[in-house]
Amino acid sequence: MTDKDNTQTGNTLWRYWRGLGGWNFYFLAKFGLLWFGYLNFHALPNLVFMAFLLMPIPSPRWHRWRHIIAIPIGIGLFYHDTWLPGINSILSQGSQLTGFSAQYLLELVDRFINWQMIGAGFVLLIGYLFLAQWIRVTVFTVAALVWLNLITIAGPAMSLLPATSQVAASDATPAPTTAAAPAGNLPAANGPPTSANLTAYLNKFYEQEKARTTTFPTALPADAQPFDVLIINICSLAWADMDAVNLQNHPLWAKMDIMFTNFNSATAYSGPAAIRLLRASCGQTSHHDLYQPANQQCYLFDNLARLGFKQQLMLDHSGVFGNFLKELREQGDMQAPLMSQAGISNQLASFDGEPIYNDLELLNRWLEQQKKEGDARTATFFNTIPLHDGNRLVGTNKSADYQPRAQKLFDQLNTFLDELQKSGRKVMVVVVPEHGAALVGDKMQMSGLRDIPSPNITHTPVGIKLIGMQAPHQGSPLEIKTPSSYLAMSELISRLVDGKVFTAPSVDWQALTRDLPQTAVISENDNAIVMQYQGKPYIRLNGGDWVPYPQ
Repeated sequence: MTDKDNTQTGNTLWRYWRGLGGWNFYFLAKFGLLWFGYLNFHALPNLVFMAFLLMPIPSPRWHRWRHIIAIPIGIGLFYHDTWLPGINSILSQGSQLTGFSAQYLLELVDRFINWQMIGAGFVLLIGYLFLAQWIRVTVFTVAALVWLNLITIAGPAMSLLPATSQVAASDATPAPTTAAAPAGNLPAANGPPTSANLTAYLNKFYEQEKARTTTFPTALPADAQPFDVLIINICSLAWADMDAVNLQNHPLWAKMDIMFTNFNSATAYSGPAAIRLLRASCGQTSHHDLYQPANQQCYLFDNLARLGFKQQLMLDHSGVFGNFLKELREQGDMQAPLMSQAGISNQLASFDGEPIYNDLELLNRWLEQQKKEGDARTATFFNTIPLHDGNRLVGTNKSADYQPRAQKLFDQLNTFLDELQKSGRKVMVVVVPEHGAALVGDKMQMSGLRDIPSPNITHTPVGIKLIGMQAPHQGSPLEIKTPSSYLAMSELISRLVDGKVFTAPSVDWQALTRDLPQTAVISENDNAIVMQYQGKPYIRLNGGDWVPYPQ
């Protein structure tokens, strides 16, 4: 072939270069979403997709087929670039979706539609169609995508977002005194926040956690005082939720003796949260290891049972949804029989239509049962779900507002504490939520969605109240501000297990809470990990690269 033939072939090929056409709008929409933090943008796959769309094809027929083939690819790539749950997560939760009522599913669909974003997209479309009459938009689209690839070689594309301050932890807590904080419990966060360094930090954390346990006494002393341990595990309650409905100053929290105001639930789902609580006597494990056998010393209630505490189990629901009760048995080793719910009224029905029993009536039944036990030691796990998303008043089809449900629950717990005080029993009450309700969504997920364990979902209020003390705590709750999780709760219970604090003429609260184990703020669901590193949150989805959590 001569040079002339080569030149003619090259000129012929150039004749079939076509612009992106309507795909320009596809990429422009992505650029806009990326700028405002609504995408987990993958620059290189998008560049490859653009190259596929631009590749010159002489045949008009094949050109049309390319656009047809590109439609499902483009949809899949767009989904991949969002913060929406991964396919594995959807499949794993799919069986639970079938239990939702039709009304609740419609509510979720309505929440998912962001009319402001749809309006902005419409304006962008009209703007594109107007400018495309005079400007070759493809040139700017290609340049922008190439630029994104060049500047993200050394770091995530999220660095392109406008700088914003980190979401502050809730400061709407009671104004208490502060307990002393130990040092050295947390892995060192050295080096810049690259994916490699963040992964190394996570691995170091889990390695250190494997060695941490709570040491319970092998036996109680002869002068030990019998008392009850009542752990109230509330579904869907975080500091952010209380802030959203102005209940952070409810009298319930002022009644507490100790408040953990920097407690991390480590997950955003009920089953894993309950397992973590029941295994509180060992360090934090990965989500995967929650469903693997654990050392017997990890089980908080088993540790108490060996010291003579009779195990008890209460639920204000059936425990069937999501195999919750089954997971308590199999992964949490909670084998106590479920306390009877017969005769308990219910004003709420859950999102799957099952009754939610009145919590105050259940707690009063528990108290009557304890009186029959006499001086026996008991340890009770009580899981309560009236704050769960989608719950409705009996006889209605619309989800009940969160604020009145939370107000009622707090009022009931407050009343119950008063009843306990009058009863004369010695009781250690621990209020520890599973996770938040995600009342306020963010750039990663809509309101009510908890596939990603964001800081607003896992930052939960944990309160401890000792009833029946000879020298009760005075004034505002003692505040534990250090990063804490279930191990700190287990350690505090182990320090009180002999019950002598109830009959002591005075209590050194600072000594009681000194050097409680700290736990780094790391939260994990099946396909998402959110981690604090050097004071800022980062996220990894589906085992991919770490990126800054969009603020």
